[in-house]
Amino acid sequence: MERPAWAPQGIDISVPSVSRMYDFYLGGSHNFEVDREAARKAMEFMPGLPKIMQANRAFMRRAVRFALDEGVTQFLDIGSGIPTFGNVHEVAQALDPQAKVAYVDHDPVAVAHSQAVLEGNDRAVIAAADLRRPEEIRDHPEVSKLLDLDRPVALLLVAVLHFIEDADDPQAAVAALRDILAPGSLLVVTHASYEGVPVTREEAGGAVGVYKDIRNPLVMRSGDQVGRFFDGYDLVEPGLVPMPLWRPEASGAQENEDPYAFAGFAGVGRKA
Repeated sequence: MERPAWAPQGIDISVPSVSRMYDFYLGGSHNFEVDREAARKAMEFMPGLPKIMQANRAFMRRAVRFALDEGVTQFLDIGSGIPTFGNVHEVAQALDPQAKVAYVDHDPVAVAHSQAVLEGNDRAVIAAADLRRPEEIRDHPEVSKLLDLDRPVALLLVAVLHFIEDADDPQAAVAALRDILAPGSLLVVTHASYEGVPVTREEAGGAVGVYKDIRNPLVMRSGDQVGRFFDGYDLVEPGLVPMPLWRPEASGAQENEDPYAFAGFAGVGRKA
């Protein structure tokens, strides 16, 4: 298999990548046949997976605009993946050119491609670090150079916590990040769940099994479990809800949404 210029040396391009599968679901071009094959296998159980990813990105963009409306102009996006059209820095800086965005990912493909996309943008950076080690993120020179943690930050954990197993204690990682953020900071979360999925639990479990097979277990959590990530935050209205129901841009627009868009949960919390 020929290695394209955007794929850094040292990564095994014969093994599926969650970031590249996500890119495929969104219609991107930074993926290989091995990623497409795994994604298509998951879609045999849940054909609407691309719709879930699209709803996820649409929520993220609304949450970024909400943060700016609240006066928060700094963004820390952990598990940011491969940049695609309408990413955080594009949305934020289109509304406020002074907005600052620090992306964080542990996938070398996502980091390498982000570096290329962000070249020349002095208000957006990418850091190679892992959510499971929050001190790495706090102390990363790219993050500490760009963001002023004494001022409010919007912390985005979008479609990433469900890839952290309970054994790695994602609750503690989220709490550690909360503790370094200033009052008025926001936590933005989306999370996969069996709740709301328009197929049987067994069918959804087949898709979950695909991620397990590629050694990136997908942890489906209940609404109550997802809600615990907001400990220390006040959930803003409408609370923790399916993605299309979080502050839709047009009244009644969600009525025409694909049922898959309502799988999982989304919410925004504010640190007092």
